[in-house]
Amino acid sequence: MSEQNKPFVITDRRKFTLDGEPRPDADPSPEREQRPVEVAAAPTPEPVPAQPTQAESDLDLPPALTDEQVSQSKLAYEQTADRLDTAIRAANPGMDHMPEMTFDRLIQSVYMTAIMQMGGSTPEGEQPRVDLMGARQSVDMLAVLSEKTKGNLSEAESRLLESALFELRMAFLEVTQALARSAAAKAPAGPGVPGGRPSIVR
Repeated sequence: MSEQNKPFVITDRRKFTLDGEPRPDADPSPEREQRPVEVAAAPTPEPVPAQPTQAESDLDLPPALTDEQVSQSKLAYEQTADRLDTAIRAANPGMDHMPEMTFDRLIQSVYMTAIMQMGGSTPEGEQPRVDLMGARQSVDMLAVLSEKTKGNLSEAESRLLESALFELRMAFLEVTQALARSAAAKAPAGPGVPGGRPSIVR
């Protein structure tokens, strides 16, 4: 029989019927051994360096100082301040030493600076010079001190800081409102702006 006339034979190699029963005419030849497929291990990724947080990247921190540098600068500062005190007392007989800086004096200093920035020290009859941005910075400075020293102050220090912050915030509101009223009174009247008052409606 030629190759072209050979019958086409289909061999059913299924071992089970559709019902899951073993087929009696199944090919008894053992199944081919399944060789495990070797999978190449994925390369271990190199560790990514930690990115600095926004707060860390915004700060350009100076190099750390040694204890010796800190102590030497403190000693040099104190010696220079003593010589300055001696020269001032020599030029002003009877003058006492400057009072030592304390937390109370620090709060009072920032408080008085903010009052001056809001025009509180203007002589009577003169136009007040107001530095709103400077005053705001001084008030915010006390707010930072209040937050950072929480739990480390005596009752008197805490009360002094709270009172200073309260008075400065109220004074800041009073000054800004007075400036707004003054600006509104000077503004020319226009359409949709009754009495010349500034309008925030666009």
